[in-house]
Amino acid sequence: MTAPHLVIAAGGTGGHMFPAQALAQEALRRGWRVTLSTDPRGARYAGGFPAAVERRQTSSSTFARGGIGAKLSAPFAILGGVAATASWFAKDRPSVVAGFGGYPSLPALSAATLLGVPRLIHEQNGVLGRVNRAFAPRVAAVACGTWPLSNPPSGATLVQMGNPVRDDALVAAETAYVPPAETGPLNLLVFGGSQGAAVTSRVVPEAIGLLPDDLRARLTLTQQVRDEDMERVRARYGELGVTADLAPFFACMPERIADAQLVIARAGASTIAELTAIGRPSILIPYPSAMDDHQTANARPLGDAGAAVLAPETGPDPLTAESLSAQIAAILSDPARASSMAAAAKGLGRPTAAADLADLALRIMNREPIT
Repeated sequence: MTAPHLVIAAGGTGGHMFPAQALAQEALRRGWRVTLSTDPRGARYAGGFPAAVERRQTSSSTFARGGIGAKLSAPFAILGGVAATASWFAKDRPSVVAGFGGYPSLPALSAATLLGVPRLIHEQNGVLGRVNRAFAPRVAAVACGTWPLSNPPSGATLVQMGNPVRDDALVAAETAYVPPAETGPLNLLVFGGSQGAAVTSRVVPEAIGLLPDDLRARLTLTQQVRDEDMERVRARYGELGVTADLAPFFACMPERIADAQLVIARAGASTIAELTAIGRPSILIPYPSAMDDHQTANARPLGDAGAAVLAPETGPDPLTAESLSAQIAAILSDPARASSMAAAAKGLGRPTAAADLADLALRIMNREPIT
């Protein structure tokens, strides 16, 4: 019997690529053939995919970026990508196509629609992105990483799924949480997006400087910092006498999450998925410019469950060094609260999401009804 052929359509950012990678790992364990369909930009983020995953690059584009020239050329890039992908599918027909959002998924989803190939999409965030919103009524199911979805389109079949996490996050999830003690080191992890966040580079060092001396002296800090902020941030931590491991990018982020007593982060879907799979308390700073404010939607279930403190960057009560310092101190000085937050986060985790998504893909490729 021929192995099923899963085409994963994804690209752009870790938010799209990490759950796609998790599905690829699960599909390979089942003996499926897996191909990643992406554009040249997305291919740069595919380094974590197993070597057994075939990579296929095709052209795509977006109307949301670039100048007038880029916007005028976008339709031709998209149409060229759809035509090339349809030609590929005609010669090597997939069993099922799974789209993970972002414009690099557009050619494969379009070609699958034209050729009647079974298909699904996975939406990581609490708000459907533009490409997923367009295809939601045209696929067998929309697997929702964050539940409930705030903007479900008419005619779409929604399935509560959770966000698949990579294998290294599942390994890290086996590490028990060590709550902050009255003595000894305290591990604080700070990150935001693939290259860090400007707000954390600006606010976190000052918040650390406002901590009580005895608490600050015990901190071991790991922080993602943009290259342009590195010298300033490193100098500030030097002034404060804080042990800090700073870099624009860290590999093995799940392992670092597992080692932390507290995490300060943006609220991207993959971040939320790994925080809940591993089970760690957090202070979440939703990215205020995220489309449709989807990071606030991602973070809200953790806030409601007592797993995280939401610290909006803007609004009536905006984030300041003073408010962040108070939140850090309140959690790291209260082992019972920190442990309760960790347990609440773990309770929201969906460690079987990758397997569940593969099960859904199998049902769709077999054309079983999805309700």
